[in-house]
Amino acid sequence: MIKKKFNVPHIETGVIFRENIKNHTELGKKAKDFIDRGELVPDEITIPMILARLTESDCKNGWLLDGFPRNLAQAKALSEALEHAGIRLDYVIEIVLPRDIAKKRIMGRRLCAVDNNHPNNIYIDAIKPVEKNGKLYCRVCGSDKLSVRPDDQDEAAIDKRHDIYYDTKTGTLAAVNYFKNRAKTVAVDGLPSVEEVSAELSSRLS
Repeated sequence: MIKKKFNVPHIETGVIFRENIKNHTELGKKAKDFIDRGELVPDEITIPMILARLTESDCKNGWLLDGFPRNLAQAKALSEALEHAGIRLDYVIEIVLPRDIAKKRIMGRRLCAVDNNHPNNIYIDAIKPVEKNGKLYCRVCGSDKLSVRPDDQDEAAIDKRHDIYYDTKTGTLAAVNYFKNRAKTVAVDGLPSVEEVSAELSSRLS
């Protein structure tokens, strides 16, 4: 919705990594060494990649950065790099969701064998699968072949990710709080439907 409303590119750090590795850039080669070892790519490699992407021609009217920063240290490093490059940060968008609900939404996802884009979630009333005689059916096409992703049911892995996200001292929420004095923060309630959240967010962004 944001991408369409403002006609700006949606920039994901994972895509930036893959493009740099594919194009054999110097930063891409360095990043690949860490990724191949199963380690996180350090900020001194990640941030120059992001800045390089933000200076491309399609970003001249703005951009939407997704998936970074994930903690307070990254937020500070990114903020300093943007300032040094003369790039202004206008908005920080936070979709607020209680931790227990976020976990249920992950664990409640059900994948339709006909089309994985058919939304089914046993914990979200608006997109609950249809239940007949104790069996679940896709709410879109009626297929009886619904499955779960193994990582969606890995509670330890989910908790580990959420430990980082909901940490207000050094984690992602700490990064959100850091930016509150440096850009306009728009926080919207993530509990309603996608359509309602999108409408609320659209009305809050000028």
